[in-house]
Amino acid sequence: MSEAQSTQDLGTARAGGIQCVTVIGQVEGHQLLPDDVKTTKYEHIMPLLAAIEESPEVRGVLFLLNTVGGDVDAGLGLAELIAGMTKPTASLILGGGHSIGVPLAVAARRSFIAPSAAVTLHPVRLNGLVIGAPQTYRYLSQIQERIVGFVTAHSKVSRETLLRAMLAKDALATDLGTVLTGQEAVNYGLIDSLGSLKDALRWLHQAAEG
Repeated sequence: MSEAQSTQDLGTARAGGIQCVTVIGQVEGHQLLPDDVKTTKYEHIMPLLAAIEESPEVRGVLFLLNTVGGDVDAGLGLAELIAGMTKPTASLILGGGHSIGVPLAVAARRSFIAPSAAVTLHPVRLNGLVIGAPQTYRYLSQIQERIVGFVTAHSKVSRETLLRAMLAKDALATDLGTVLTGQEAVNYGLIDSLGSLKDALRWLHQAAEG
């Protein structure tokens, strides 16, 4: 069985020509996370997206997102693949869109967020021992610029507004950043529409027919 076929066990399903892909928990990159951490492995999703793009049976793709962060390079890699798909794509944030979940959401052609969901924006952070502080800070700045550049290129939020939210000092209790409710994320221009499953599916079917 191929890698793409094996990803069907990850909770993806196809009905009516719409393929559903779930990205939940942390996006796992080359560094393995503990067994007790719920993760989405990017090496499983990547071949699935390629197979979906090539499948004549798939008319559109729905990405269900509930993320708590993860590997930046893996997340941006997935986001670039989503943004490069020719089939209609829609994303729906359910629960939380934390950290790398934001580029994944805006990468789709149309993004939705549930009224009860939230988006967390914060600067890139690093855990553990830091060797060579000036070099590390420059590296983190480069990573953050990649994220900011991608998000602003694929949404209506301005660079100034996004950075102000990411670097806010009074919105989070113990960290820099901002938590936006579903409506606030739409008002910021970060997410296209407030909606639920029926709204995302309706848009996908209309886009596929058009």
